[in-house]
Amino acid sequence: MSIIAAVDGSPVASDVLARAIEQAKFTGSTLHVVHVFQPPAVVYGMAGAYIFEETALAEAEQKAVWDRVEPELEKSGLKWVRTDLTGYPPSVITEYAAEVAATLIVVGTRGRGEFRSLVLGSTSHGVIHNSPCDVLVVKSTTEE
Repeated sequence: MSIIAAVDGSPVASDVLARAIEQAKFTGSTLHVVHVFQPPAVVYGMAGAYIFEETALAEAEQKAVWDRVEPELEKSGLKWVRTDLTGYPPSVITEYAAEVAATLIVVGTRGRGEFRSLVLGSTSHGVIHNSPCDVLVVKSTTEE
């Protein structure tokens, strides 16, 4: 069995990771910790003209995320897999879940509300509606 924890640089990532660890321990599952880098729209608009800058952005974001979550993962005692992906997070997360035959995706929500989610996009909303398995949405316990 596999559980996916979708983490990013937001404060809710710690809550997501804690719940995913709890679920993986309870079920004896392998934990796949997934970070998806979404290149800024400006980079898309440049048609790849800034590949080196995009790579540097991705590496910096990945380092920040993994520096934050790896200590918790190491303490958990679980078997876990680090996965770095690039693209539109809801699509990439659900595609990866299908690839690894995940039984659960744990994802966070920042509680932005319907209008702000519509304007800014909602990873949790997209994952819920396209997931090949159950989804646990963890509400942030911190204010942004």
